[in-house]
Amino acid sequence: MDAHTLSRRAFVGRTAQGLGGLALTSLLSPRVFGGGVLDQLHLPAKAKRVIWLTMAGGPSHLETFDDKPKLRALHDQPMPGSFTKGQQLAQLQGSRDSLKCFGPQWEFKSFGQCGARMCELFPHLGSVADEIAIIRSMQTEAINHDPAHCFINTGSPVPGRPSMGSWMTYGLGADAQELPGFVVLTSAGKGGQNQPISVRQWSSGFLPTRFAGVHLRSKGDPVLYLGNPSGYSREMQGEVVGAVSALNTKFDAVADDPEIATRIAQYEMAFKMQASVPDLTDMAAEPKSVLDLYGCAPGDGTFASNCLLARRLAERGVRFIQLYHKDWDHHGGVKDGIQYKAAEIDRACMALILDLKQRGMLDETLIVWAGEFGRTPMSQGGSGRDHHMLAFTVWMAGGGIKGGVQWGATDELGYRSVENVVSVHDLHATMLHLLGVDHTRLIFRLQGRDYRLTDVFGKVVKGVLA
Repeated sequence: MDAHTLSRRAFVGRTAQGLGGLALTSLLSPRVFGGGVLDQLHLPAKAKRVIWLTMAGGPSHLETFDDKPKLRALHDQPMPGSFTKGQQLAQLQGSRDSLKCFGPQWEFKSFGQCGARMCELFPHLGSVADEIAIIRSMQTEAINHDPAHCFINTGSPVPGRPSMGSWMTYGLGADAQELPGFVVLTSAGKGGQNQPISVRQWSSGFLPTRFAGVHLRSKGDPVLYLGNPSGYSREMQGEVVGAVSALNTKFDAVADDPEIATRIAQYEMAFKMQASVPDLTDMAAEPKSVLDLYGCAPGDGTFASNCLLARRLAERGVRFIQLYHKDWDHHGGVKDGIQYKAAEIDRACMALILDLKQRGMLDETLIVWAGEFGRTPMSQGGSGRDHHMLAFTVWMAGGGIKGGVQWGATDELGYRSVENVVSVHDLHATMLHLLGVDHTRLIFRLQGRDYRLTDVFGKVVKGVLA
């Protein structure tokens, strides 16, 4: 194909632009606002970035942040039929007649001036209770792990939609010059079933792949195959990247394919990351007091170490940082399991909040702690809890959040959210609002339909806003 010959794809693409293909044009020639497609914010922004702490597996709200004395009083008694009437048995694990109340396995205490009720296993997080807003009235639409993860990440239980981090970088870009705008960190612990996390949870979906999350490994080389082979200098690699980019640019002028622009950007980003990633992960400069605050050793692969790394990513301008901490799936042994998980995250969550605050970054960093669903107030196997989508808890802190707020409530047994119910779409709308984006206006048009993170739903949860 010579330079004067248009491919069918190029003809269709350029015709679409001529007819008003705004989304495509924006992707090929992003405007100057942080590298995203928005030329200006819709609203005054309270936050510049998001750190999303994903507790993968479905944490029990009844052993963490939702105190239920009535459930404790009814422990091992039949579950009242008024709570389970009309529910599908597949969601209740057995005959209604055999369902037994399973009281909270740990005591709760009041923390902070706000008096927030939290499980006694979270004293460090409790020490910053006045900085966080607890939402106890969450609901979701999926009952199994993968679709529930998909739903809270993309706004749809069906794979194929862009993840929230991809929407952020698509709309807002990032301030990072030598790191991706969307970074994912993973860690595991003990005390629950280790459910695998699919890479599609941080996929860009139908957005160009340059908006996908980049997974940095917690141990060993953060990014595989990023370094140069022996005898191959950075200057030599730079020449190769430059030549490949030039060839791709020439081909893009003919083929007019958005993925070519992505390929150019990814080659260039990988080259930059060869220098930036080692500096990012080298924590030798972190004082001992900071390491002690988080309770981690550099490079130990723990959730605590990832929280410290998240702060370092935030300092470098990364827009969306998502941490996955696994093993929260407690179908059995929930008492010991929650104790293990609390020990792994309690100090680190507190440290992240305090560290950002001491550096003057908390006011512009939105922190969200969330699982994909909650757990049943009924016993499973005598010592565990099953998946539950009618009630779970999340908490938020930082940019634009009113600390000390306790929003919404479940019924007296923690079975269903009943007061100020918050959907996943509402949570996404609130997150975007704090970033200065009207969730109804961040749109990507595909195959004749306008898509957005919140689909056709979502309302801002104003009760948690400062």
